[in-house]
Amino acid sequence: MADITFNKGCILPFSEKLTAEKVLMQPILDFPREKDSDDRKFIEALARGLDVLRAFGPGSGLLGNQEIASRTGLPKPTVSRLTYTLTKLGYLSYSPQLEKYQLDVGVLALGYSFLSNLRVRQVAKPLMELMAKRTKTAITLNCRDRLSMISVETVRDEETTTLRLDVGSRVPLATSASGRAYLAALPENDRDFLLQFLEERAGDEWPVIRKGIDQALKDYTEKGYCVSIGDWDRSVNAVAVPLQLQDGTLMALGCGGPSYLVSQQMIEDQLCHQLIHLAREIQAVAL
Repeated sequence: MADITFNKGCILPFSEKLTAEKVLMQPILDFPREKDSDDRKFIEALARGLDVLRAFGPGSGLLGNQEIASRTGLPKPTVSRLTYTLTKLGYLSYSPQLEKYQLDVGVLALGYSFLSNLRVRQVAKPLMELMAKRTKTAITLNCRDRLSMISVETVRDEETTTLRLDVGSRVPLATSASGRAYLAALPENDRDFLLQFLEERAGDEWPVIRKGIDQALKDYTEKGYCVSIGDWDRSVNAVAVPLQLQDGTLMALGCGGPSYLVSQQMIEDQLCHQLIHLAREIQAVAL
């Protein structure tokens, strides 16, 4: 099945065993790509090069060609040529001693260009800072990347330092508040498309995960927000709302913190209403 292309723009598991959350966070295998011979505009060589870059997830460190091949499903000889080319272009650097690669500054330059041109960040950050300080929580602005939500802006009050979600941090689409809010705002056909991949990756955990998603859809319809009460990390509670920009970009705005500071009652009595208001403020000025 081809990679997903609709909709613009856009963890710390509590168990060491291979849980559904870990499976859903795999950077490459979320959507195994199959070459589409009918799509003449699709450049397979370029896609493979980008797959190699995606193999370097958070905390992956240095990777050899065999490790990259295992993560991407690409033949090792192909990986060898791609890593050589990406090194020549400045997107990877090579350690002769370890015979392994790591991301280089060329990737950072691309990421910075994306963030600096994302105007909604500039508009949202001061408003997010006000709410974070007022509520003593962490506020995140998130886009979807495959089966994860990735933070493109994050602010937090000093008291929420135990919840460190920096720009680029990922949380699962299925169990995080931001992921559920994103799913809730999607057209039904697009949501069903994602759900089939989530079900495939979750395995035996799917009934529990699906129950949480269904409750989130109900909450969004009835209340306008979604929650995650210890669902992606048992020590974290969060609430989120979708953020639909005028250019069609769908994002999610999240608010949360450690459960000893952010209770479910606090979310329902205070944070949900303030977050909905914050989203409306951002939408009004993010032209």
